[in-house]
Amino acid sequence: MAFKILSVVGARPNFMKVAAICEAVKASNAVRTGEQVEHVLVHTGQHYDANMSDFFFNDLDLPRPNLFLGAGSGSHSTQTTKVMEGFEKVLLIEKPEAVIVVGDVNSTVACALVTKKTWCSNGQGKDFIPKLAHVEAGLRSFDRTMPEEINRIVTDSISDYLFTTEMSANHNLKREGVPENNIHFVGNVMIDTLLRYRGKADESTILNDLQLLEHGQIRPFAILTLHRPANVDDTKTFSRMLDAFLDLSRHMPIIFPAHPRTLKQIQDADLGDYFVDHFLDGPEPWDSRVRIRLVPPLGYLDFLHLMSRAKVVLTDSGGIQEETTILGVPCITLRENTERPVTLFHGTNVLVGADPQKITAEFSRILEGSRKPISPPRFWDGNAANRIIEVLLRERGSAASSRGAAWPQLEVAADLG
Repeated sequence: MAFKILSVVGARPNFMKVAAICEAVKASNAVRTGEQVEHVLVHTGQHYDANMSDFFFNDLDLPRPNLFLGAGSGSHSTQTTKVMEGFEKVLLIEKPEAVIVVGDVNSTVACALVTKKTWCSNGQGKDFIPKLAHVEAGLRSFDRTMPEEINRIVTDSISDYLFTTEMSANHNLKREGVPENNIHFVGNVMIDTLLRYRGKADESTILNDLQLLEHGQIRPFAILTLHRPANVDDTKTFSRMLDAFLDLSRHMPIIFPAHPRTLKQIQDADLGDYFVDHFLDGPEPWDSRVRIRLVPPLGYLDFLHLMSRAKVVLTDSGGIQEETTILGVPCITLRENTERPVTLFHGTNVLVGADPQKITAEFSRILEGSRKPISPPRFWDGNAANRIIEVLLRERGSAASSRGAAWPQLEVAADLG
């Protein structure tokens, strides 16, 4: 009987993480002489745009989801409820031995709760509750006004396997009373995917499409991503930040792939004069208008290539803090805190919050050529997903039929002190 694992994707950041899990399952099945891993992929539809979904699935060579729940958008409670209702039916039909959830979106906590409350039948008179694995466990911003922080805490509190990306996460979990044997320091699955596709991303034409090439040379440019409620929902805060970005754009173009909720705030608050729509209004090569360049959301490969060539990235995204750390690109994080402190100590990340003066000062420091020394965090080496599958197989008692792992040995929390 195959070992059935079910993985959940709900929002864009999940795709990059689960792509690595899919590859690790394929790699494991290719070398195993015994029973295979049956991997079921469920898309909750928390964030769903047909075009963008196709972009990501094609870019990442992801298999099409076995099941699509179509939860759609809504308030946190509405969205979570829809996912829970749909996912319960999936569990009762699929009866997986283990469920993998990633990150901190609403789909993560919704599917985690359903997993640990659902009894499945194995057809032999023995009911069971599937094991729950949380990838990116233990990350803490210590800001409980963030919905993502609540999702992390709740998911971690009920997970059987807690796979961590950095040592701070291990310490957080132990402090919260999680048994050490349940904590596994494996590395970062998002970095697995970045390392796998970095070469392919270099084939992207996005620099040319955005008129960022001049006589074969890349013009200096910055990237901006912004979507968190604390930054965009208050018009005064948002407009003050935009004033700072507008000032920065005098030094180099700022490319802004706008998140749908941010675009809505721009429209509702009548802030359109700060921007030029790159593909509708120009700019023409001779256009010297100083405005932030709006572009549609980009596919994974285009955005990775753009980010790898940027002079600086300004963001409130957690994942981008990690990706810039590996790419060696300066990252100005528009938040007062981060759940990923390793990016501050080993990476290129600096926290400035929403303060225009701090934003401008850090940008100026980067323009002057000042860069933080970086050293890649431990186990951010492209093998995190392999380690995750190794743990799940070992815990099930069937890892012995594998030919052996070719990646550095993982360490559990108990080994790390």
